[in-house]
Amino acid sequence: MISSTMFGDLPAIRITAPDGAEATVTLYGAHLVSWKTPDGKERLFVSTCSPLDGSAAIRGGVPVIFPQFSTRGDGQRHGVARLSHWRQGEQGSDMGGTYAEFELSQADVPAHLAAAWPHDFALRLRFTLQGNALQMRFNVRNTGAGDFDFASALHTYYAAGDFLKTSLHGLEQGPIEFGPPLDNIYAAGGELELRTADSTLQLQQQGFTEWVVWNPGAENAARLTDMADQEWREFLCIEPARVDKKELKAGAEWTGEHTITVVG
Repeated sequence: MISSTMFGDLPAIRITAPDGAEATVTLYGAHLVSWKTPDGKERLFVSTCSPLDGSAAIRGGVPVIFPQFSTRGDGQRHGVARLSHWRQGEQGSDMGGTYAEFELSQADVPAHLAAAWPHDFALRLRFTLQGNALQMRFNVRNTGAGDFDFASALHTYYAAGDFLKTSLHGLEQGPIEFGPPLDNIYAAGGELELRTADSTLQLQQQGFTEWVVWNPGAENAARLTDMADQEWREFLCIEPARVDKKELKAGAEWTGEHTITVVG
């Protein structure tokens, strides 16, 4: 079932699966701000200090990074997608899951942001709920006459319970036990396993080229105006990404997928 709701002051869409799984996506940024598995447990983190009125990007959930990752370019930091109002697209059932799509084109981007990246494009982001799994499918299409370069990421904030009791398994470098602040980039390989204080999640991706793992730590969190000082212990970001811009030919398209499954 798909229904309209509000998240703070932001219009949003609620996706409810027959098994009780639920997700909430704001039209501002096509931003996934809540994902609850059928047991009712919230799996994502959103800061209590984040603005929820469209004045700034939401801190938490799953920000959509496009067409620039961080400051790796001369455009808007993390791009224009998370700061634009998306349109609701297709919705329905697929292979036993419930999905909703969101769409964005250059015409939807605010003028002051579009001027910094003047290319014609069409984005489509599909969220599918199925049991204990969430799939995000991100499609980028070059609708212009010229080629352009872009980067992208699905900047997922996991509710970790306690960051210091969280570990990540499956990277070539071996398991990571978390403690100090970190902002690391790892080559994408097989699936990862995120073990929090009370859950185990399996993370898979296709189309992206890296995993980015981030937590600001206590000192850096204290400098963030949209995060409470103690909240750094409540989350961990693990995002499928292509951090460096790559060319997309005129008329071509690219798709990246991220699937999260609660396995324990």
